Amino acid sequence: MSDATDYELSMMLRALVMESNRFLEIFSAAHELHPTDMTALNLIMTSPMTPGTLAKALNLSASATTSVLDRLEKAGHVTRERDPQDRRRVELRVLDAATALAATFFQPLAREYASAWERLSPEHRRVVAGFLAATTEATSRVRESVS
Repeated sequence: MSDATDYELSMMLRALVMESNRFLEIFSAAHELHPTDMTALNLIMTSPMTPGTLAKALNLSASATTSVLDRLEKAGHVTRERDPQDRRRVELRVLDAATALAATFFQPLAREYASAWERLSPEHRRVVAGFLAATTEATSRVRESVS
């Protein structure tokens, strides 16, 4: 495997992304979430943000972002909170119940990952971490250049 070509690495990464998407689809379907809703939820979980920041991250209009947030709020996953310092500013936050629900669903996957990764030496983990970071950064750069 150490002699994998760029193409082979790309295909393995593509397979991982596709398998991850299929896994997310199960969670989305079980909780009646649109794929865009899942992406929004993941973004908000990563860092509290404003609706405008979310719209930009999703590459959606303000009205489409409002629809996403309405669905997520109705489902009990997010809340919109006014900034106490600037009442015009709205912050999006993921509710604890949504985080707990996601944790329950994703814990088996986390355990499987840990089991697969425990066989890696510290040096191999550093290589994998570097590969993932560099690949994520490259994907982000290309995404930004085409959006």
